[in-house]
Amino acid sequence: MIIVLDYGVGNLASIVNMFRSAGATVRASSSAEDVLAAERLILPGVGHFDHGMRMLNRSGLRDALEESAFVQRKPVLGICLGAQMLGRASEEGTEPGLGWIDMSVRRLPGGAGVRIPHMGWNQLTLKQESSLFMGMSNDARFYFVHSFFMACDDPAAVVATTTHGVEFTCAVQRENIAGVQFHPEKSLRHGLALLRNFAS
Repeated sequence: MIIVLDYGVGNLASIVNMFRSAGATVRASSSAEDVLAAERLILPGVGHFDHGMRMLNRSGLRDALEESAFVQRKPVLGICLGAQMLGRASEEGTEPGLGWIDMSVRRLPGGAGVRIPHMGWNQLTLKQESSLFMGMSNDARFYFVHSFFMACDDPAAVVATTTHGVEFTCAVQRENIAGVQFHPEKSLRHGLALLRNFAS
């Protein structure tokens, strides 16, 4: 069973429906018991970094999430804001992040012909092998909606980058913990393939 954490932040229905299309057993839950019993976990998120961290801390799910990730060693995937929250902090606010991956979150620089927020489809450049992208072609494209990006201090955690004005990290992984800046649930066949890889 995959549990999508319901802590009041994120488009849970789209993620759940896409996993079901991938053939996975999944549901959203706000129960710490469900988090501890799950085989895999999704940390979703949209919106402001501080709001996301406050909602997670108030939800009563953080302890169960950390036990699942670090004691039980379950696969955890952060999506969009959920991926950013895996880092230490964000320029978007003042709340500390989870600190699971050695990175901070910075504002995307604008410029001539570069619109912020970044909204649209981008190809990725894979920096290392990851089971998330197993079997995908080099022209795989994913859908992005964001104004901030993950800036990794540890190159070993960078799985993929893309470019919008500047090159930035869009997928990270540290052992059983991974995060993607894009929305696989909105990324059609390539997003479906990524979620199927995570489920398996």
